[in-house]
Amino acid sequence: MKGRVDIDMACNGLEELGMKYAAEALSQFLNTSVRENWAPHRLLDAVIGVELRRREEERIKKWLRTSCLPPGQTLGNFEWTFQPSIQKSRIESLATCAWVREQQTILFQGPPGTGKTHLSAALGVKAIENGFTVVFYQLQDLLPLLKKDADLAPQRLRAKKYMKANLLIVDEVGFQPMTREEASLLFRLVNSRYTKGSMIITTNKSVKDWPEIMAGDEVMTTALLDRLLHHCHVINIKGRSYRLRELEKVLK
Repeated sequence: MKGRVDIDMACNGLEELGMKYAAEALSQFLNTSVRENWAPHRLLDAVIGVELRRREEERIKKWLRTSCLPPGQTLGNFEWTFQPSIQKSRIESLATCAWVREQQTILFQGPPGTGKTHLSAALGVKAIENGFTVVFYQLQDLLPLLKKDADLAPQRLRAKKYMKANLLIVDEVGFQPMTREEASLLFRLVNSRYTKGSMIITTNKSVKDWPEIMAGDEVMTTALLDRLLHHCHVINIKGRSYRLRELEKVLK
């Protein structure tokens, strides 16, 4: 009876210290340690280890949920053979997230349906697993937020998710041309994050065509690209659309 009381007290103590996962596993570890004659340090390693692992698992789940990343898009389920223009080794190198630590940028260019969004989301997952905060937006969803926050003071602006995240992913730049106001707000965003945080941008437009989507303003486009492409990894994808392939299967 006293042994049970002592275990309960130890569990309560762990919970008081905020180690709820260790508290949940303590009784099982104690039984195993007696049965297998563990050394004290092995028991301690097991208790601390389960707490750290479960905390990390919960952190990743939470950060994935708040990132707004498209679910289920990982490097593990990307069809590399369908897009031979993509160097798998290069993407795997980017998956180490050294470029996020260096606050660099990735630009995915290619036709619709070629895997740009999938790869950007997959690298976002890797960034979260490596301890970086990530937020994902399609440009059409981000622009209204930028408009709403246009008059915010710099200090309040820095508190916004799209400003403070270690990695900001902006998907589908170029599907629709922007107004001059929208182009100016996108420039402000890129300029504000320049050398302060990483970005991934996906686009169906070549860089030379960006003035068309930036309200025809070549000066602003040049200034934006100057910042965006500095320390940037440009990935050009040339291939067929995954979505059209699936449609072709249905229509056969």
